[in-house]
Amino acid sequence: TIVVGRDTRRSGDMLGAALSAGIMSAGGTVLEAGVIPTPGVALLVRELRAAGGAVISASHNPPEYNGIKLFDSQGFKLPDAVEDEIERFIAAGGLEGQATPESPMPSGGSLGVIVPLDEAQEMYIDHAVRSIEEQGISVAGLRIALDTGHGASSLTSPEALRRLGAEVIVINDDYDGMDINVQCGSTHLE
Repeated sequence: TIVVGRDTRRSGDMLGAALSAGIMSAGGTVLEAGVIPTPGVALLVRELRAAGGAVISASHNPPEYNGIKLFDSQGFKLPDAVEDEIERFIAAGGLEGQATPESPMPSGGSLGVIVPLDEAQEMYIDHAVRSIEEQGISVAGLRIALDTGHGASSLTSPEALRRLGAEVIVINDDYDGMDINVQCGSTHLE
């Protein structure tokens, strides 16, 4: 069981579909989190006791770039050496390269499925709010300006801050898949 989330890049749908197809072809279950910040996938892996997670994102890079970040069952990013090993396994044919008549690829009822996580964003927002409250930190009454860079946090950060009592002024919280980090966000210098 693998949690799969993505950022707002247009290529995320395509890469997510391919990744999910690969997981299901091996008999795995995909817990589809949709658009969610990277730490949200790490949280969901732990909370839902998944075997691992994947986020389709290129972080602060321009929208034409994309990649996959992999997490272990505790929600921690896999070490580079493990990612390199996975890459070699895929390049060598993956499971298909190891299938034999005695040990064929899954088919029929052995194939995996996708389970939509309709509450993924809510779970992440709730966790963030509780974490701040449990630390005794208050933003109640503060006016906070937030540039979400047309990214996945557009769907979570403003709501979390509002629930904590802040007045939130948000810019760049819409997205079209080709505007993430363009003239905005943490890497925009003007």
